[in-house]
Amino acid sequence: MPVSLFTCPICQSPLQPAKDTWRCDGSLHPKQTSHPFDVARQGYVNLLPVQQKKSKAPGDSQQSINARQRFLDAGYYEPLQALICQQLTQLLGQGKTASNLSKKPVRWLDIGCGEGYYTQAMAHTGMDTLIAADISKPALASLAKVSKAASCLWYQQDIANKKTEAENTKTKTAAIYPLVTSAAHLPLRAHSITGISSIFSPILPEAFATVLKDDGYLLIAKPDIGHLASIREALFDSVREHDSDKFLPTLAPYFELVDTHNISTSLSLSAGALADLLTMTPYAYRARAENRQALLASAETAPFMTEAKFVVYVLKKLTT
Repeated sequence: MPVSLFTCPICQSPLQPAKDTWRCDGSLHPKQTSHPFDVARQGYVNLLPVQQKKSKAPGDSQQSINARQRFLDAGYYEPLQALICQQLTQLLGQGKTASNLSKKPVRWLDIGCGEGYYTQAMAHTGMDTLIAADISKPALASLAKVSKAASCLWYQQDIANKKTEAENTKTKTAAIYPLVTSAAHLPLRAHSITGISSIFSPILPEAFATVLKDDGYLLIAKPDIGHLASIREALFDSVREHDSDKFLPTLAPYFELVDTHNISTSLSLSAGALADLLTMTPYAYRARAENRQALLASAETAPFMTEAKFVVYVLKKLTT
């Protein structure tokens, strides 16, 4: 049996995926105890032990997830999704030429994947394995359900391959592994991952560097200066500008910056779309209720205009 990509979140023993139950071999447990993790009916696996939870239901709520799905499915952030996929396709294509990755599996981790708007698109950029990780169980349930319907889950690869051949598609679809897990305690073998994406999600340099291969990639998307400026001005008396670069010094011991891309898109939002945008962001609880109500009321008579601005960083792991 090949060395497993996954490790048990309880005892760190090798963890073997299966359609119904993932099970570790217990080799690193003092009592050689094997730990089982059942696959949920939607297709995700919960690898978040109770001791790693900081609340009863960590991560995004179902309300926030539903709002984000409606907003993103309407295409408002499609330019960012396209840029991310373009960068991944370029990185993986270059890697196959430079490192002969065409003979080695390309394994990507999308940390803080949420309901999977970006993840689903990334699955078509030429990678073999795509691990979709988030601490929110409702988010992973949604992502897994969509992936299962598209025959993209890890145990559906025979179906996916036949579909690719039938449609004469050049780029295969990655096998998706939806995992409920903590970014600080990734259940992955050290130096096993080709690349990591963190889209509006936590940045944990040491944890990321541990699971990445030498010369592995890290792709980060953040709000740029001026992101949703008119919304923030309407909600807050004092507006603090986004400092997108502030995390870069923390990455310096582990990564080097390869490239930076800025992208912006104008948004014309109905009251419903604006409400969804507020619900899916921290603005939902940071702004005063009367300010939110006034802003939403203004969109009842005419679309609210704003601009979304993003910055995407491409970094490479430093070899030690």
